[in-house]
Amino acid sequence: MNRNLFAYIWSNSRREQLAILAVVLLSLPFYFVSLDLPKYIVNDAIQGRAFAGGKTEATLFAFRFTVPWWLGGSGTPITLFDGFTLERFAYLFALSGAFLLLVLVNGGFKWFINLRKGKLGELLLKKMRFDLFSLLVRFSPESVKAVKPSEMATVINNEVEPIGGFVGDAFITPVFLGGQALTALTFIVVQSPALGVIAAFIVAIQALIIPRLRREQLRLGKQRQLAARALAGQIGEVVEGISAVHSHGTSAYELARIDRRLSHLFKIRFDLYNRKFFVKFVNNLLAQITPFIFYALGGYLALTGKLDIGQLVAVIAAYRELPPPVKELIDWDQQRMDVQVKYDQVVEQFATVTLIPEPTQAPEPQAFRTGQVEAASLKVVDGRGQVHIDNVSFVIPLPAHVALGAEGGDGPDIVARILGRQLMDFSGRLKLSGYDVAAVPQEEAGRAIAYAGPETVIFQGTIRENVSYGLNLCPPADETWDHPGDWIDYAAAGATGPEDLDARIIEALRVVGMDQTIYRFGLGGLIDAERFPTLAVQTVDARRAVFRALAETGSTELIEPFDPAAYNRNATISENLLFGIPIGGTLAGRRFISHPFIRETLAKSGLTADLTGMGREIAATMIDIFTDLPPDHFLFEQFSFIRSEELPDFAAIVARLDRGEPPTADETARLIELTLDYIEPRHRLGLLDAGREARIVSARALIKSTLPADLAGAIEFYDPDRVCAAAPLKDNLLFGRITYGVAGAEERVLAVVQDCIVRLGLEQDVYRLGLDFQCGPGGRFLTPTQRAAVALARALVKRPCVLVVNEALVQFGEAERRQVLERIQEAMRGASLIVAMKTVEAPPDFDHLVTFAGPRLRGTLALGSRMGGGRVASDAAASSA
Repeated sequence: MNRNLFAYIWSNSRREQLAILAVVLLSLPFYFVSLDLPKYIVNDAIQGRAFAGGKTEATLFAFRFTVPWWLGGSGTPITLFDGFTLERFAYLFALSGAFLLLVLVNGGFKWFINLRKGKLGELLLKKMRFDLFSLLVRFSPESVKAVKPSEMATVINNEVEPIGGFVGDAFITPVFLGGQALTALTFIVVQSPALGVIAAFIVAIQALIIPRLRREQLRLGKQRQLAARALAGQIGEVVEGISAVHSHGTSAYELARIDRRLSHLFKIRFDLYNRKFFVKFVNNLLAQITPFIFYALGGYLALTGKLDIGQLVAVIAAYRELPPPVKELIDWDQQRMDVQVKYDQVVEQFATVTLIPEPTQAPEPQAFRTGQVEAASLKVVDGRGQVHIDNVSFVIPLPAHVALGAEGGDGPDIVARILGRQLMDFSGRLKLSGYDVAAVPQEEAGRAIAYAGPETVIFQGTIRENVSYGLNLCPPADETWDHPGDWIDYAAAGATGPEDLDARIIEALRVVGMDQTIYRFGLGGLIDAERFPTLAVQTVDARRAVFRALAETGSTELIEPFDPAAYNRNATISENLLFGIPIGGTLAGRRFISHPFIRETLAKSGLTADLTGMGREIAATMIDIFTDLPPDHFLFEQFSFIRSEELPDFAAIVARLDRGEPPTADETARLIELTLDYIEPRHRLGLLDAGREARIVSARALIKSTLPADLAGAIEFYDPDRVCAAAPLKDNLLFGRITYGVAGAEERVLAVVQDCIVRLGLEQDVYRLGLDFQCGPGGRFLTPTQRAAVALARALVKRPCVLVVNEALVQFGEAERRQVLERIQEAMRGASLIVAMKTVEAPPDFDHLVTFAGPRLRGTLALGSRMGGGRVASDAAASSA
C-alpha cells in the first residue's frame, strides 16, 4: 500500500473524485446567487426601490447583457428575456419563491455530493480492507505467530473505519467548503470592503490558531488508538486461554490487568476530552466576536449612508453562511491529521512483517509427483539465536514414503515444516521436483502439497466444509456479494459433483478412523427432504424394518415404541405431553409451561396439582442430596434437576409449601418445570402412577385437538406413518425410546438400526447427513482426536502429490495411530508421504529414513521401494551430513 494517504486515495478513486468535484464547482454560482438575492428582496420589494417614483409595477427576471468593446461589442444591451411585469406583492412573492427555489437547489447539490461522497468512502473502505487482508494472507508463518489475531482483526475492521469515512472528504470537502467560504467572503467584500476585511481577518485567525491547538489532540488520539489495540489484544488473549484462567483460579489477576489498561485508557481519553472542549471554546469565541463587529460597524455604516439596509441584511446573512464552512474546514484539517496518523499506524503495522514473496514460477501441480526432494545447506536459527538445524543436505527420489526421525532435537519437525511451507525463515535451499519450495505460488503449492501438523485448524462450519476447505480453488464466474458461488475444485478430489465429493470426503474420514463418528452424527441429524429425498421417503420403511428385526431376534423389549394412546415410560413427561417436537421458540424451554394454552390444558386435565406436587417432591429430594455439595460438583451436571445457584430459591419455595402456604403462579410454573424432564425408570423417585400417566395421555389428546391457530406451526406431532422433520434421524428410525435398565440395550439397538440402513441402501445418506454436523468456533464441538482427524482428512481429500504428516497423530491412541498411518500409506500409494517422528525407527513399508542427531543430519537410508508393490531391502549406507 502507498504510504501517503492522499496518494492512495487519489490513485484508487481519481475518476469519481473528479466527477464529484465538477458538481461542486457547478453548485457555487447557485450558492452566490442565493446570497445575493436577499438584498433585492429587502431593497427592491420591501423598501420599494423597484417601485420608486410612484410606480405600481416593476419588471422582474429580465435578462440583458452587453458585449464588451474589446470583443467587438457596440455597447448596446442585448435582451435575452424581457422578464415579468409584476405588482409589488407579486414582486415580493416572486423573489421569495426564487429564493426558496435556490435553497432547494443548493440542498439538492449538498444531498447529491454527500451521497456520492458516502458511496465513494464505502467503496474505498471495502478496497482498503481487502488490500490489508490480501497482505495478511501473505504473512509468513513466523509473522503470523508474532501478531495477535484480535489485534489484526481490530486493525482491519475498526481502525480503518475512520479512514474510509475520510475518503470522500479528502479532496471534495476542501473544494466544496472552501468554495462556499470564498464565495461568502467575496460577496461580503463586494458589499462592504471594510466588513470583508474584518471577516477575512477573523477567519485567518481561526485557520492559524485552531490547528495548532489541536496538535496535542493528535498525539493523544494516537495514544488512545494504541491503548485500545493493546486492550483488544489482551482481551483476546484471555478468551483464548480462558481454560488456564479457570484451572488456576487467576480471574482476579486478569481482572486487575484489564483494570490497569482500562484506567490508562480512561486517562488518555479524559485528557483528550479536556483538550477537545478547550479548542471548541476558543473556536466558538472567535466565531461570536465577528457578529458583534458586524452589528456595530455595519449599523454605523448604514446610519451614515455608506451601506444600505439591504446590503447590511445580505452581509449579515452571508456571514451566517461563513462560519459553518470555515469551522468544517478546520474540522476537516483536524480529521486529516488524525486519519493520517491512523493510516500511518496501519501501514506501519503491515510494513514490519515479512511477507511470502510474490511467485516467480508457476509449475503444474502434477510436476511434484515425480523428481526428487533436494535439501542443500539448510539452516534455521530462531530469534533467540538457537540453531534448530544446521547444514542439512540430502537428496531423495520421488515418489517415495519417507520417515524423518531424530535422536533428540527437532530436526524432523523443522524439515517437515519447511516442506509444508509452514516455515519460511531459513537459509540454504529446499527444492521439490526442481522447484524452490518457498517460491512456488500459494495456489499451486496448495494443490500439490498438503501439510498436517500438531496444531489443528478447524473453521466454524460443518465437517463437510472443513474437510473440503482445501478444494476452494476455483473462483466461480457467477459469484456476487449476496450469492456466493461454488469454489470447489471437484476434479482435484477426483469427484464429479457435490454428491460424489461427499463420498470422497467420507472415504478420507474412513482412512483417519472417523467414519463411525460421522455415522453417529448422521443419526443425530435432521432429515432435509429436499437434499435427501430417498432418505426422507424410506425412513418410515427403515423404522418398520427395525421393529421387524427386533421381533425376529426376540428383542422388542429393548425399545418402548411411541403410541398415541399410551404413556411411554422411557420418555420424559414433556415428550409424553406433546407427543411431538416444539418448533421455534414459542414452546421451547420454560415458555412451554408459561404459555396460557398449556396452563389451561393442564388445569382442564387435572394435572396442575399433580405436577406441582411432583415438582415439590423433586425439589425436596434435590435439596437433601445436593445442598452440601460444592457448586461445581460434577453430580450437578449429571443428575440434578436444579442448578446449584437455584437451590436456595427452591429451598424457600419448599419451606413455604411445608408451612401450608399456597404457591404463587411463578412458583407453580417453576415446580412444574422441574417435572418436564422426569423419566421414572431413570430417576426412580416413584412419582408416576397409572392415574397420573392416564391424565398426561388425556392432556396430550386435548393439546392436539384444541391447539389454537397461532400454535399450529409450533409443534410437529409424532405419526407412526410419516417422518417427523423436527426430530433427529435416530428418533425417526426408533419411533420410541430405548428401554432404561437393560444392559447393552443401546448398542444392540443401534447395531440392528445400522444393519437395516445398510440393507435398504441408506448408509451413504446417513454419512452425508453426518457431514452436516457443525464443528463450532475453532472446532469446539469436536474432541481433540476428532479435530486432528478432520485436519488429516482435509489433507487427504485433495489427493496431494506430497503429504507431510508432522505429529498430526499425537491425539490418537498408540494402536489407533499405527492403524491410521497404515491406511494413510495405502491412500498415498503412488504419491509421496513424508512423516516426522520422534524415533529413528522407520514404520513398516517406508522407502527412506532420514535421521537427525541434534541440529545436524545423521544420515539417510534407503529402505526399499513400495512403488513397485514390494519391499526390497537396501544395503545403502547412511550418508553423513
